[in-house]
Amino acid sequence: MQRIRLRYTKRGRLRFTSHRDFQRAFERALRRAEVPMAYSAGFTPHPKVSYANAAPTGTGSEAEFLEIALTEHRDPETLRVLLDESLPAGLDITDAVEARTSGLADRLTASVWELRLDGVPVDDARKAVDAFLAAETVEVQRKTKNGVRTFDTRSAVAELVADRPQGDPQGDRPADDACAILRLVVRHVTPAVRPDDVLSGLRAVADLAPPVPAAVTRLAQGLFDEESGTVTDPLAPDREAVTAAATTAAATAPATAPEAGPA
Repeated sequence: MQRIRLRYTKRGRLRFTSHRDFQRAFERALRRAEVPMAYSAGFTPHPKVSYANAAPTGTGSEAEFLEIALTEHRDPETLRVLLDESLPAGLDITDAVEARTSGLADRLTASVWELRLDGVPVDDARKAVDAFLAAETVEVQRKTKNGVRTFDTRSAVAELVADRPQGDPQGDRPADDACAILRLVVRHVTPAVRPDDVLSGLRAVADLAPPVPAAVTRLAQGLFDEESGTVTDPLAPDREAVTAAATTAAATAPATAPEAGPA
């Protein structure tokens, strides 16, 4: 059985698709691309697809990950192209690598988010960010299926900055003179701290209340490096393992004996 790990996006209007919607679209793409999927056992077999830490509905993303299991060997890049062509624009397969290591989900320990706050002056956003970062704890409340829960958002935020917009590549929000961009790195903790929780925290400490809902995009997710404060590519260990295996195979391959010439 071969395992392939894929990175995909949710862009533009497709950010409003739910995780269940994406599952259905992806399984149709698997059939269109004639991918030799492995199936689970039991009375209702289903394709072996593992999703890791999917973004909430309404949130754009450049860094979603999943893993599929195949019954036949396929080239990852060829498979990526076939699946990308079988999905609607906005749900794009941007990377594929053969899984050579374990624990993909364990390498998703933090996310980099971008929040576009239309109608919010940059100076107001920066003052709110300073107040948030200066606080030891910033408690917010969220309604869950077990009732209202109170938790701290400050401890999960490793980085938070406010800046001016540098353009809107997704084109799903109009330009506005009064607009601030928040970029934050959030650790994946329990309970999970979402971008909207951080906005609630900014409202609590600095009364920052955007007049329209924020446009939220996940730019990256992966292993958080405490020393550099960066989020690393979770597929990098698999690429390195594939490269190392290819190098070892080439080094140990027996030399081809030269053909004997005519007598």
